[in-house]
Amino acid sequence: MNFDPAAVARSTADIAASLTALEWITDNRVERLSQDFYWFSPILKRQLDGLRADAVVRPKTEDEIRAVVGACAKAGVPITVRGSGTGNYGQCMPLHGGVILDLSAYKQLLWVKPGVGRAQAGIRMMDMDRQMQAQGWELRCVPSTFRSATLGGLYGGGFGGVGSINYGPLASTGNVLGVRAMSIEPEPKVVELRAPEALLLHHVYGTNGLVLELEVGLGPAHPWLEAIVCFDTFDAALEFGDALASAPGIVKKSVTLLADPIPDLLLQAVPPLAGTMTAGSHAVFVLVAEFSEPGFLQTVAQFGGTVTYRKTAAEVQASNRTIVEYTWNHTTLHAMKVDKGLTYIQSGFQAGQHVAQAKTMRKLLGDEVLVHLEFIRTKEGAMNCSGLQLVRYSTDERLNEIMQIHRDHGVYIANPHVYMVEDGKQGQVNPDVVATKMRFDPMGLLNPGKLRGWAQRDQIMADAASGKVSLTTLPRF
Repeated sequence: MNFDPAAVARSTADIAASLTALEWITDNRVERLSQDFYWFSPILKRQLDGLRADAVVRPKTEDEIRAVVGACAKAGVPITVRGSGTGNYGQCMPLHGGVILDLSAYKQLLWVKPGVGRAQAGIRMMDMDRQMQAQGWELRCVPSTFRSATLGGLYGGGFGGVGSINYGPLASTGNVLGVRAMSIEPEPKVVELRAPEALLLHHVYGTNGLVLELEVGLGPAHPWLEAIVCFDTFDAALEFGDALASAPGIVKKSVTLLADPIPDLLLQAVPPLAGTMTAGSHAVFVLVAEFSEPGFLQTVAQFGGTVTYRKTAAEVQASNRTIVEYTWNHTTLHAMKVDKGLTYIQSGFQAGQHVAQAKTMRKLLGDEVLVHLEFIRTKEGAMNCSGLQLVRYSTDERLNEIMQIHRDHGVYIANPHVYMVEDGKQGQVNPDVVATKMRFDPMGLLNPGKLRGWAQRDQIMADAASGKVSLTTLPRF
């Protein structure tokens, strides 16, 4: 669908004028609310700088959401759904103006049962955890941006996070049990999707459905001890991280390896970290249950590490600081404060070969790629690690070469320097994702321009009709 910018802007103003009971933002805040952390990538920064919506709306109820969606569908105005904008690929940046549907005020925790919780999509994960911990439960997986990131934002744009060492990525069976979704039509419809169909709306940047509520699996809330362990050699740090992550008797929530010189960058970027790491060391950031500390210390001794930082769960809570906020893509954020020439890549190793692959890549790429590994379980349950390596950027061509070197050695790359869904994590057009968009967004108004398969929808439907493609969802209600 083609969008005329002037017509979209006029229609957006008309919609805002007709729905005055809702909270609309039309001042200079629109520019900020039209952005995410796309600037982590020098390529996306060039491509996406200057993009903005025509207005932002913050509905508080399902009826208010319905009113906005219906009005946009009638006028043909694009809708870009936003949580807190903590994604990194231009996910919530509108390519064609229109309305930013900010769901951060749609944030109720609906219920908690043993091992399962349900909430509105705009709830902040920190708030959800705080409300559930009194009942002994917490979210299985949170990003390092848990203070501001929303549950719907993680589902729509995220992969995994702190906790994935136990439960795998968000897409692992049992992590997401159901979603309540709204269609983008003049008379919007609402439907409950249960897993596995619910996962067709996961990690596609809100391009193929508007998620209102999520029902997710929960994990037991433990008092988490935080520690940093420093090593003189990369191999010792890597082998320690893998052994700790794999140890079935040690209850843990996160194991992060930050190879030299990343610890030194963090020490420069974050003054409160002074004294927590040895200069020139390879650091492993760890969250383990307090009752698992003896096993943790036994493993530290086995690999010759030194605990340079330790805080109990009570001390972490009292300080309101957590080392979680120096892991995952927070590492990238802090490092780029010190060295503006850095960018990053996202990689997935092969379970069982991940330690050897990580050693090989470090030897091949040396100081050009700074190793940052997060230990996680695969969807099948095997221990593995995922990379968020920092790269000393020189040219686009060299950046692509570095990613290809990883691929050539069996390391999967989820390219964070593209804004098309299929060009990043998915790697190819998923007919079911396209069919889901046809079902929930028949006019193509949701975050348009970011789902390559949308241009192929007619061929996909023809292939489905002839039996060449088998679809698990129907295109319309």
